[in-house]
Amino acid sequence: MKKILSILLAVLMLVGALAMIASCGDSSTSSNAGSTNTSTSGDTGNTNNPTVNADKVKVFTEIELTAESYAFAVAKENAAMKTAANELLASLKESGELDKIINSFFDGTATFTYKNPVSSVPTGSDRNNYLVVGTNAYFPPFEYYEGDKFTGIDIQIASLLAEKLNKTLYVLDMDFEALIPATKNGECDISMAGLTVSEERKQTVDFTDEYYESAQVLIVKGDNTLFDGCKTAEDVEAVLKAQSSSFKVGAQNGTTGYMYAAGDDGFGYDGFANLTTNGYTTGALAVQDLANGTIDAVIIDKQPAIMIAASVNGK
Repeated sequence: MKKILSILLAVLMLVGALAMIASCGDSSTSSNAGSTNTSTSGDTGNTNNPTVNADKVKVFTEIELTAESYAFAVAKENAAMKTAANELLASLKESGELDKIINSFFDGTATFTYKNPVSSVPTGSDRNNYLVVGTNAYFPPFEYYEGDKFTGIDIQIASLLAEKLNKTLYVLDMDFEALIPATKNGECDISMAGLTVSEERKQTVDFTDEYYESAQVLIVKGDNTLFDGCKTAEDVEAVLKAQSSSFKVGAQNGTTGYMYAAGDDGFGYDGFANLTTNGYTTGALAVQDLANGTIDAVIIDKQPAIMIAASVNGK
């Protein structure tokens, strides 16, 4: 009987110990929930006391690290193309259609898709019948794939430009950093790829009128609290400057985000020499590496950041 009572007592003591451990785990979670988080992803909307971010990654949408404008790039000698694109943009802006197109891709109601009618860029005399638009189709909502078709804000505008010129659209997908050279040498007639207008790029190509205002933002892992107290771009930069070379920032090659992180005199960015900047062919690959823990942060354009993060987080 004493032996049975001893066993029962031991079991009760074990259950009690396990309950205390579980209670400590809950307490730890609650204390983390009190940290400040300026991200709009995965919280309750109350940035002073958000819930614990269970997402793989989070975007600091309210802290804009840069201010920039998008436009389309054309070869300097292709004045007719620039004029036609500007006329189209002016018409779309005046009618309100440009805002409708942009908003439809932002809110997910867009239905436009496009598939190239031929498998490669036409050559010879047939080339004149096509509008060849250079892009990097991994930059939602401006250009991306939906199955085997192209879609996005820029692609829909490209289709309208082709219609205006009475030509057939051909979307030429290439690495982002190849777009400016391809536009200069005539490989494509115009580049439409969320291109930021800059004085350095103007030395190589011309730009149409601007059609969208954007900014670079920061993405980190969902459990990263380094930047939770940040309210401004200066706050973020102060945290970045305090890190060592083991802190890795990812960005798409040739983009403003990469130049911001690595530094670029032509674009006026000092960069962060104390950090390690990793270049990627697409922003989506950078965010996936972030989610996998290979890098510590990603810097990318705001709206693509929101959409790519949502995809990674399964939303």
